[in-house]
Amino acid sequence: MGKAPDRYTEESGHRRPDVSVIHCLGAGLVGSYVARKLADRGHDVHVHDFNPHWGIVDYRGITIHHGDALDHCEQMYEFGEFDIVVNMLPGDIGHAAIEILNESPYRIVDLSFSKFTPDRNPDKAIEFGATILWDVGIAPGLSNMLLAEAYRTMGPLLKAEVRVGGNPIVPTGGWNYMAPFSPNDVIAEYTRPARVIRNSEQVILPALSERHIIDVPEKGEMEAFLTDGLRSVLNSIPVVEMSEFTVRWPGHIQRFIDERDAGTLLEEQLVSEWAYNHKTSEFTWMEVRAESHDGTTITWQLQDHGGVDGHSMARCTGLVTLCCIDEWLDNPGMLPPGVHAPEMLSPNVLTRILATMTNERVEVEGPIITNSLG
Repeated sequence: MGKAPDRYTEESGHRRPDVSVIHCLGAGLVGSYVARKLADRGHDVHVHDFNPHWGIVDYRGITIHHGDALDHCEQMYEFGEFDIVVNMLPGDIGHAAIEILNESPYRIVDLSFSKFTPDRNPDKAIEFGATILWDVGIAPGLSNMLLAEAYRTMGPLLKAEVRVGGNPIVPTGGWNYMAPFSPNDVIAEYTRPARVIRNSEQVILPALSERHIIDVPEKGEMEAFLTDGLRSVLNSIPVVEMSEFTVRWPGHIQRFIDERDAGTLLEEQLVSEWAYNHKTSEFTWMEVRAESHDGTTITWQLQDHGGVDGHSMARCTGLVTLCCIDEWLDNPGMLPPGVHAPEMLSPNVLTRILATMTNERVEVEGPIITNSLG
């Protein structure tokens, strides 16, 4: 693994002082966190959701538009002028929202996690003048930026691996798990074939394969398995072998496989059994490790245990989203019309994201980002 990483200590950048109008589509566990933080920063926040999370009801600075967020996408111009739309709708609903929004000259920050990604049709966004920054969470998102930094620092890579998971802080019995975002998206993650890089070529492997035990600092043995979370970096990072693994407590994924194979796995039941319980202590952990052809390695690790402002996955995911919004508000010309993956952002943006996460008490360890321009 190479030498132990240094603790990240750089100061974050300045923040845009004036008020911006921001529309948030979706207000679940993660979406409500982002909306609250935007409101806390003084922005005029509009939330579109059938049933928004209770934590944003009557929250100062947030206007709630009850109803179908997809219908509202069709009529977004009726809500007056605004600066950015943040798409935090789950899965295929989020994709449907993007397909509507990219027919107007909006700036869109996309946190939805659909198998249908915005980069499938970049010409459409350019034609209508839309600008989309997509996959702006912890993984994908921050993981992409860190892999891009490893490539910038070391050149074409021999191996790159992302391991990430949000879990109860100790095994809880049963599934040993609760979903920190849409349980349906977790199920899709477990069933969607995993695209990875092997021998410098993209290949498709079964989800949940290549299972192995890892040691998570301060937690002990956990299990990692392949999932389809690499997405845009499959095409943007030159590498011989690259994988993304989801991390769970041992026994969780074997139970899923056993019930799936026995035909007893019911999606509606999983949604209930994996429901998030705010009384259960939990944490999010990610490791991004890259190895160059000369054997040099770079490793970053992040860990968070939640706080009074939100659970750990909402914080880790939402802080990346918030920083991307901040950067775009600070620099409206940051991106031209089209579709942009997070690894296309500058190293300076990554520096400020890591500093902001550290300032928000997320534990971040790894090399400082240096020699960046602009």
